[in-house]
Amino acid sequence: MQQTRGVLYVVATPIGNLADMSERARKILAEVDLIAAEDTRQTLRLLNHCGISATLVSYHDHNETSVSRRLLAELEQGRNLALVSDAGTPLVSDPGYSLVSAARERNLSVVPIPGPSAAICALSAAGLPSDRFLFLGFPPRSKPQRRTWLDGVADEPGTLILYESGRRAVATLADLAETLGDSRRVVLARELTKRFETFLFGSASELARRVEEDEEQQLGELVILVEGRGSDGEDAGLAEQERVLRILSESLPLSQSAALAARLTGAKKNRLYRLGLELGLGDAD
Repeated sequence: MQQTRGVLYVVATPIGNLADMSERARKILAEVDLIAAEDTRQTLRLLNHCGISATLVSYHDHNETSVSRRLLAELEQGRNLALVSDAGTPLVSDPGYSLVSAARERNLSVVPIPGPSAAICALSAAGLPSDRFLFLGFPPRSKPQRRTWLDGVADEPGTLILYESGRRAVATLADLAETLGDSRRVVLARELTKRFETFLFGSASELARRVEEDEEQQLGELVILVEGRGSDGEDAGLAEQERVLRILSESLPLSQSAALAARLTGAKKNRLYRLGLELGLGDAD
């Protein structure tokens, strides 16, 4: 008789307040044969709080490939496994993609156990448009890469959601102001679901200054939400930028047109240059 294969449960856990642990998540964690945890110490504290005794295996970014092979073998042998991260929903800026992807390729059962997610939690209370949003995860650490990364989503009309370390928040907020402009509404959410939960509102430059002046806001990890491009005022500004760029490009090379249009409109030179290429106003230098 063919052996029944196991089930991989992807279990969301609290992002701060342990009372947010769902009854279904408790039940699954208590019943599975093995729990793959990003940080076994963190998960052990959660299990102790819930009165659950379980076998844990460490599963994180640095051992994901090798441990996935072991976990897949366990599933093939009929054992049920749970995948958890430090907090929130696994795979959302946390390990687990290679395991879930490989399990799907092998036609193994993968069952989500939904629950908290810092990105959705912050979006629900930020007061920014929520009908369309783009989750970006953590930005690159180097300034040039981060600005290029942000420039790539500058025209996204939906709300932008990114995670950031508190100690890098000032630099990232400053880059947001420089790359996307400083007219967009920005919300910074910290310590979500915890005692000192904080939402700060303002422009990117205003929030950069507030975080720099308040060391408490530089602790832990933050969720930064940025208003997307698409308001009537911003669309009008883009139309004016295009009009100026078209006029200048009739007499000047695109690089010079973009530089001069940037001075006249306050837009970023690289964005105007890219716009000129899209409009067929010149060739790449």
